[in-house]
Amino acid sequence: MSTLRYYMIYKPYGVLSQFSGEDRYETLAGLWDFPKDVYPIGRLDKDSEGLLLISNDKRLNHKLLDPKFEHEREYWVQVEGKLEEAHLIALQSRPIIRINKKEHRCKVAKASPLITDLLPERDPPVRFRRHIPTSWLSLCLTEGKNRQVRRMTAKVGIPTLRLFRYRIQDLVLKARNPGYVEELEQETLSKLLRIRL
Repeated sequence: MSTLRYYMIYKPYGVLSQFSGEDRYETLAGLWDFPKDVYPIGRLDKDSEGLLLISNDKRLNHKLLDPKFEHEREYWVQVEGKLEEAHLIALQSRPIIRINKKEHRCKVAKASPLITDLLPERDPPVRFRRHIPTSWLSLCLTEGKNRQVRRMTAKVGIPTLRLFRYRIQDLVLKARNPGYVEELEQETLSKLLRIRL
């Protein structure tokens, strides 16, 4: 039986959440010399950044991804337009979004304004429009539907420009350098995620 390994990484923008893929895209394999039997737990889209877990522990995969466990995930979201109280209320009022041509009513979320200069500049940079302001918000979800954050912000009229996953439960990505990799002990990870491994 292989040793169980756990890694927390800062997935950079433009990198696929997989170890193999099309030649024109970078993958996780280019970030570090990971063991051959690990895989990403969940995913972040190519155009999203931030906290991603990598492991070979199937129990972690089940306990973190099964919707019934409802682990909270916090995203820092840069949106187009000036953030208003009405946007925050709409995001927290279980908006209906379309996923795979079906309507889905979101679970209760938490949304709040965010002032951040903590993230490094993105490469390539977020598009700049002189006459259209941008805003940051924190959005906390307990579900992870396909491109859910982007669908939610678009639904309430503030399209997502940049998306960064900051934490899962109490596991926080404090590093600010894309491509960062940290190996974690099972006991530490279990405590921070509030799950038994």
